[in-house]
Amino acid sequence: MRIACPHCGTRDLREFAYLGDATLERPDPLAADALEKFTAYVYQRDNPAGPHRELWYHAAGCHAWLVVTRDTRTHEIAQVEPASRGRVGAAQ
Repeated sequence: MRIACPHCGTRDLREFAYLGDATLERPDPLAADALEKFTAYVYQRDNPAGPHRELWYHAAGCHAWLVVTRDTRTHEIAQVEPASRGRVGAAQ
């Protein structure tokens, strides 16, 4: 698999580190049910089949965090964009 880094161009998968789901939102630590919410946030994950937004780190390149929209069935990459607070956690 190759990822088109917006800063460095198309690179081999081995240059990147996978973090996980880019659509998760961190729970409020001050909420009354914070322990329950954080437990679900850390341990409960969906295993989607199809398009999925993921966080990747360009460890052997520009050191940028990227949001990669990838089809988990075919590994086809539909979009790569720099990660930012405005994009991470926001479903598109």
